[in-house]
Amino acid sequence: MLENINYPSDIRKLSLRELDVLSQEIREFIVKSVSQTGGHLASSLGAVELTVALHYCFNTPNDKIIWDVGHQTYAHKILTGRKNKFNTLRQYKGLSGFPKTEESIYDTFNVGHSSTSISAALGMAISRDSKNRKEKVVAVIGDGALSSGLAYEGLDNAGYLDTDLIVVLNDNNMSISNSLGAISTYLSTKMSGPVYNKLRNEIENIINTFPIPQKPALKIAKKVEESFKLFSPGLLFEEFGFKYFGPINGHKLNDMIKIFNNVKKIEGPILIHVLTTKGKGYEPAEISPSKFHGVGKFNPKTGEPLKKEPRLKSYSEVFAEHLLTVFNKDKDIVTITAAMLLGTGLEKVKEIYPDRVFDTGIAEQHAVTLAAGFAISGIRPVVAIYSTFLQRAYDQIIHDVAMQKLPVVFAIDRAGIVGDDGETHQGVFDISYLNLIPNMVVTAPKDSRELKRMLDFAIKYNDGPISIRYPRGTAVDLGEEFDREIEFGKWQILKESKNKNSVIIAVGNCVEYALNAYDILKKENPEIDLDIVNAVFIKPMDEEFLSGLKDFKSVITVEENVKIGGFNSLVAQFIAENNINIKFKPIALPDKFIEQGSQEILRNINGLSALHIAETVKSLSK
Repeated sequence: MLENINYPSDIRKLSLRELDVLSQEIREFIVKSVSQTGGHLASSLGAVELTVALHYCFNTPNDKIIWDVGHQTYAHKILTGRKNKFNTLRQYKGLSGFPKTEESIYDTFNVGHSSTSISAALGMAISRDSKNRKEKVVAVIGDGALSSGLAYEGLDNAGYLDTDLIVVLNDNNMSISNSLGAISTYLSTKMSGPVYNKLRNEIENIINTFPIPQKPALKIAKKVEESFKLFSPGLLFEEFGFKYFGPINGHKLNDMIKIFNNVKKIEGPILIHVLTTKGKGYEPAEISPSKFHGVGKFNPKTGEPLKKEPRLKSYSEVFAEHLLTVFNKDKDIVTITAAMLLGTGLEKVKEIYPDRVFDTGIAEQHAVTLAAGFAISGIRPVVAIYSTFLQRAYDQIIHDVAMQKLPVVFAIDRAGIVGDDGETHQGVFDISYLNLIPNMVVTAPKDSRELKRMLDFAIKYNDGPISIRYPRGTAVDLGEEFDREIEFGKWQILKESKNKNSVIIAVGNCVEYALNAYDILKKENPEIDLDIVNAVFIKPMDEEFLSGLKDFKSVITVEENVKIGGFNSLVAQFIAENNINIKFKPIALPDKFIEQGSQEILRNINGLSALHIAETVKSLSK
C-alpha cells in the first residue's frame, strides 16, 4: 500500500483498516531504511500512527504541523513526498534527519534542538489571526522536551493569549500517564465532542449572569469538571489555560482520529495527551529504546550494529572512564549533564555513584546554574554537555559562573564537526563564544592521553571556570612521542625545525591533521623546515611563544571552529598589536552553517584535511 502513497492527500482516501496496514508498512520501511543509513529510529517508530492520524485529519500543508526536535519525523517525511529519497537520509546532499523548511513545504519550521515547537507554533497562530486566515496550527512535542523551561514559557504565553492552538504531547515515558485505559479514552473522546464543549461553554455563560462573584463560581464549576475527568493528569495544563484531552493510546488510529476531528471545532488553546511506545513494532527497539534512539547501520533482523572492525573507544568514553577514576579519589566532585547520560558516557558513572551524577533533563540553563551552586559551596562540578547544546546556557555561563569566577569544569562533548545530524548539531561555535568571556579558560586536548591529563588539571584549577573541548568519534592516541605534561597557558612544540621557516599552530583534534600534513611534506622533501605546535590552551594563549613568531616567515593556524571569533582571531590580534611581520593563514570553518555529511567529507570540503594543510604550507613558502 505504501508504494501508492506519496502525499497526505493520498491517505485521506483510505479506510481505517487500510490506515492500520499503511502504518505497519511505514514502520517496516523505516526499520529497513535506517538499518542502511543510521538515524533516530525508536522515536520515529513510536510516532507512526500519530503521524498518520495528524495528516489524515488536518489539511496539510495548509494546516501547519510544527514538530519538536525532529527525532520522530521519519513517517512525516515518508508521507510528504520524500519516500523515494529516504535512502539518502542524513547523508551529504541527502535528506536531513530533521524537519527543514527548504526541503519541503510540509516542514514548517527548522528544528533539531528541543522544546521550540510550542513557541514557534504560537507565533504562527498569532500571525494567522492577524491576517484573518483559518488554518489550524498544531505543535507536536515529546514528553522529554517538557523538561525544558522554553516549553513552559510557550505554554504560559499561549494560555494567556487564548488563541486557537493545538498542542499534541507525545508521551512515551511520563509518570502522569497512569490513567490510560478505555474509560480515559472514552471520556477524552466525549470531552472533545460538540455536546460536552457546548455544555462547558453554556455553564460558563450561565455563571457569568450570576449575581455572585464569578471567580469562586467558575472555580466550583472547574472542580466539578475535573471530577468528571477522574483526576486526569491534565490539571497542570488546564492551569496554563489549555483545554486538556487525554491521555489516549497513540497507537489506536480510531481514537486519535475521533479526537483530532473533534478538537478542530473547539476554540482556544488545546492540549491532547497521546501515549506512545518508543520503538513500537520493532522488538529490539522496544526492549532498548535508548540504544535505538540514534543508531548507525545495523542488521534489521537482529538489531545488532554492523561491525566492520573492532570498536574503539570514543572520546566520550575516555572522558567518562577517567572521570570515574577521579571520583574514586575525591568525594567532593560531582558531574552534571542535560539529558545526555548515555551520549556523554556518564551512564556507567551513575551506576557506581548515583548520588554524584545529576541529569537535569533538557535544561542546560539549569544545569549550569546548578553547577554554580555546587561550586560556590565547595563542591567541584564537571558539566558534560554537547557543544551545540551548551549554547543554550550562554547567559548562565557568563552571569552565574564566570562573573563570580567559580571553579566549574565544562566538559564540552561533540566539539567541532559532528557529521550526519547537520547544521543544528555541529559544535563549531564554542571557541568563539567562550573566548569572549572574562575569567574563562578554554582548552582543547589533542588526543585521549591529553584529555585525561587536562581533566586532572581542570579539577585542581581554582581560579575560575575551565572548559575542555573534545570531538565526536574514535579517541586518537598520538603516542608517547607527543605526550607532554600540562603547563597552564603553555603550548607544546611537537615538531621543531632548524631554520624556523613555517609553523603550524593547531588546536585539539587538528593537531593530528597537522602532523599528517607534516608527514606528507616530509615525503616530498626530507629536509622539511616546519614546526608543529599544539595550542592546548586556546585562552590564555602562550604569549611567550607568540612573541617568537617574529623569527618565522609564515604561520598557519588550524582549528575545527568557525573562523570568525575563533582561535585564529586571537593569534591575528596578537600579531597586529605587536607589529609582527609575518605571513599569516588561518584554516578554519567558513562563515556558514555546516551541512550534514560524514565527518571526513565535511572536513575535506572545508579545508581541514591533511592534504589541504600541506598545500597551504607550500603556498606560503613560495
